[in-house]
Amino acid sequence: MPHPPPTGHPWPINFTATCLRAALYILLIAGLAQGTLIEALHHPEVRFSEYGFTELAQTAVLTLASALLLYTRQVLKVLPTVTLLMFGFVFASLIREQDYFLDTWVARHTWKVLVALVIVPVLYWVIRERRHFTTEFANYANSFSFGLFAAGVLTTFVFSRLYGRSDFWEAVLQEHYVRTFKDAAEEVVELLGYALILIAVIELTLLARRWALARRAS
Repeated sequence: MPHPPPTGHPWPINFTATCLRAALYILLIAGLAQGTLIEALHHPEVRFSEYGFTELAQTAVLTLASALLLYTRQVLKVLPTVTLLMFGFVFASLIREQDYFLDTWVARHTWKVLVALVIVPVLYWVIRERRHFTTEFANYANSFSFGLFAAGVLTTFVFSRLYGRSDFWEAVLQEHYVRTFKDAAEEVVELLGYALILIAVIELTLLARRWALARRAS
């Protein structure tokens, strides 16, 4: 089992690098928002459908986040139990986003089987290594990455579901209600949540890299 990461920062935070990352994250969020606008204005035939920008962007964001979590666990070997649990959650979300294609091209409810094949062994391993998980989580819980990850989960899996309820939009739009409004609201907020999760995973990967370098130096 890899050694736990050192507590605290191995060296002072680079203010310039932090500002640069913040600017890139702003550009990421702005780019996603602009993409949803272009989708709404110029691609009505696929607007907020499985073939539209918003859904495809969700898939891309979750794929990148999954890959970074695997890199952090398998290559950097930092927080292996925590990153495994996070990977299981993010990758299961990625599978869930492909439900339409899996149901259409493979078999109905295929995505549920695949999610179970990911989640069950991950949970088994985390429960088995719960002592290591507790230690690792204590090092991760106070980080900027964890706060962003929690915000992304709450945005995607709590707020977007409640905000995208048909009853709410029917009450707001009344006789002008069209399902597209509801779909747009839910899917765009969901994309924002996934983007926050991706930013959290990027920050975790950078933090893990600093920890890994400090461990090697010591």
